[in-house]
Amino acid sequence: MVTVKNILEKKGNKVFSIKPDQTVFEALTVMAEKNIGAVLVMEGENLLGIFSERDYARKLILKGFFSKESVVRNVMTKDLYVVSPDTDIFKCMAMMTEKRIRHIPVVENKKLKGIVTIGDIVNAIICSQEEIIKNLGNYITGGGYGHSG
Repeated sequence: MVTVKNILEKKGNKVFSIKPDQTVFEALTVMAEKNIGAVLVMEGENLLGIFSERDYARKLILKGFFSKESVVRNVMTKDLYVVSPDTDIFKCMAMMTEKRIRHIPVVENKKLKGIVTIGDIVNAIICSQEEIIKNLGNYITGGGYGHSG
């Protein structure tokens, strides 16, 4: 079983965050510089929310607010869905699909461990399936299951 922990071991647990009283413009600048679609909103080590491209589009642009004048606290998503490092990637994907989200913070014992994206999950599933296919091919051709050949 592949878990969120396996993904974080490969990609690392570095997260990009901003403070709740920073402007939306500052958040967008971080997102553009780091080429990411969302940034966590934190006060010290406390995870308060997440600010995503979707938040920007739906809570600012459509309502006529300005990114240099608005603070993230007022437009971030506060009701977060989180997963633990031990969460199976298929369960994680199901949650992301059901809740229509693309980023999930990984939390263990109330401490942030990283963040996974829908892209991370899809890549992990593809790699997992490729490994299964390779092993089955080896088994069928007499190379044994789980051996490269």
